[in-house]
Amino acid sequence: MGMIWETSFWVFFFITVVIGGGAGWAMGRAQAITWRPYYDVIVYGCILGVADRFLHWGLFLDKPLDIYKGTITSLHYYAIDTAVILVFSSIAYRFTRAGCMATQYRWLYRRTGPFTWSDRKDGDNHQG
Repeated sequence: MGMIWETSFWVFFFITVVIGGGAGWAMGRAQAITWRPYYDVIVYGCILGVADRFLHWGLFLDKPLDIYKGTITSLHYYAIDTAVILVFSSIAYRFTRAGCMATQYRWLYRRTGPFTWSDRKDGDNHQG
């Protein structure tokens, strides 16, 4: 057992980073495309954290049917898994929102970086 991962690094990497992070990326992107507020990303990220803990508990702990021997209720590992998911979903949300703002309102905004946009000046090229 480690401070960050419960059973092994590879289990943490594949379940939390690859699967949970991928689900978080898709969720953050979906929230940005549908113009939802950022706090929805946090709410759904916490729900994905519960699903991630369930996958850890159900697939990789020694006694998956004995809830008292497993750590499905571990607040420590839930916080770590949810933090990883929230990082992926927040990056996806901001990246997608910047693209949406620059595409949907191209006469008002221009993209200035992967996560940012700014107001167009009168002299800016309005062709996009």
